[in-house]
Amino acid sequence: MERKIIKTGDGSVTIHLPEWNEQYHSKHGAIQEARHVFLKMGLHKLAEDTGLSEISILEIGFGTGLNAFLTFLEAEKLKLQVNYRGVEAFPVQLEEVKKLNYAEVIPALEKEPIFLKMHEEDWEKPNKISSDFTLTKQQKDFKEITDDAQYDLIYFDAFGARVQPELWTEEIFSIMYKALRNNGILVTYAAKGSVRRAMLANGFQVEKLPGPPGKREMLRAVKN
Repeated sequence: MERKIIKTGDGSVTIHLPEWNEQYHSKHGAIQEARHVFLKMGLHKLAEDTGLSEISILEIGFGTGLNAFLTFLEAEKLKLQVNYRGVEAFPVQLEEVKKLNYAEVIPALEKEPIFLKMHEEDWEKPNKISSDFTLTKQQKDFKEITDDAQYDLIYFDAFGARVQPELWTEEIFSIMYKALRNNGILVTYAAKGSVRRAMLANGFQVEKLPGPPGKREMLRAVKN
């Protein structure tokens, strides 16, 4: 499938798939979207509600590594110890990663070696990115996740239901519910009624929240 690097509304770039007319991040702003959906509505909410100093995060769709990189930077500020697991069926190639300008736009150029390290490290094993951030990347289908009560927070960042509806089903959210600890949080940029109903059917408490730039709403789900 053809892949193109395109610039988004906040100056950061993303990977565009012309065949699907889909991209890895919002065309309105890749960094803005990630900060709003996953940091503000996810990481910060968890930190405020629980006061945890050590958290485990599962990312559904590791993709470009933007969410992991932003989480690393934010965890440093919040003095959090993070165990981060990113699941990705089709990893981004290193030559593509080197074309991504996230460290420049954030800005965090002094941390760009960390971003590259996240992609260069081996898959299928824990990698110590820093003394307080451990990254494990797994290449597999989301349906193959079997973790039970392992995570405090899930970043659900799969491609949209328009192009991959099979990733937004009751079956998938049953796996997510099982993977979360009690009072764990799942956040996603999506807000479709069918997605919300799939979450509710599995026992999640679901709320609609204001979305990132260019999107009216998003969803946050909590395991009670």
